[in-house]
Amino acid sequence: MKSNERVALVTGSTSGIGKAIALQLSDDGFNVVFHSKKSVDEGQRLASSIPRATYIQADLSDQEQAKGLVSQALSLYGRMDVLVNNAGINAMIPHGSLKQASPAVWRELYEVNVIAPWTLIAEAEQALRASSCSDYTSSIINISSHAGVRPKGASIPYAASKASLNHMTQLLALTLSPEIRVNAIAPGLVNTPMAESWVEAQKLWTERSPMKRGAEPLEIAHTASMLVSSSYLTGEIILSDGGLNLT
Repeated sequence: MKSNERVALVTGSTSGIGKAIALQLSDDGFNVVFHSKKSVDEGQRLASSIPRATYIQADLSDQEQAKGLVSQALSLYGRMDVLVNNAGINAMIPHGSLKQASPAVWRELYEVNVIAPWTLIAEAEQALRASSCSDYTSSIINISSHAGVRPKGASIPYAASKASLNHMTQLLALTLSPEIRVNAIAPGLVNTPMAESWVEAQKLWTERSPMKRGAEPLEIAHTASMLVSSSYLTGEIILSDGGLNLT
């Protein structure tokens, strides 16, 4: 399946934000690599529904599997132009429950939310550099969270992991430029199946955010598409919370 067409790998892309981004990039003309840890059937269904797409299963808490995800994608397509680090995990722990936020919780969150993106970027760097050209630079997009920008979030370890991802984004933007641009999107509430039970968050965004609602996954995907198509933006953390941060 070696291709001269551009290739995008989107982690955690069988549902929610990741799925919307992968489908948008496919519409933008990219060959797309779908990925998930568990939802194999849905991943294969998505890949079979789009020309020249594929699906790869990998548990990103295992760094060898993370490396294998990149190597399999490169063996299939022979190139990589866009890497979207969307896969992540959360932990719902009250901020005041310090002992409940155990070292094991911190390690689990950092393994997937920080170390896995780093591993994927390190493994993909040479391919991304090789495909970058004067017509379009290669692009890395890290999906962060408003909790990494503001002192909010489902737990302190989760918020801290996303803050680390944001800082990594800016450091790598300096390090990998000009061939590879590195940006992050920091969504607030997004209307995914996972968020349907988040009653307090739904209430907060409805009552306090200027847009009076959470984002749709496609709206986050449009931002990702813009970042990929840009030839200049790098090192940006785009807060996409419907203006809640203003209140």
